Amino acid sequence: MLVPLLSLFILAAPAAKPLPATNTICPVLGGKVSEKSKTVVVRDHEYRICCGGCDTQMLKDPDKFLKKDGTPKNAKK
Repeated sequence: MLVPLLSLFILAAPAAKPLPATNTICPVLGGKVSEKSKTVVVRDHEYRICCGGCDTQMLKDPDKFLKKDGTPKNAKK
């Protein structure tokens, strides 16, 4: 009886809030982004994107645009 209740509790618990976006250029196309730009959540981290098509590309193949640590590959050093 305890196991089903515990499972239900885990499923009903709210998901952790993703880390907020800090990028200033779009990881996909490299366009400038701002705090008002659309965001997409990938691997529990928000990323600002420059246009509507970039979210689909990021979700489809995040490894193409993100390093293993989650930093966008086109981020300025």
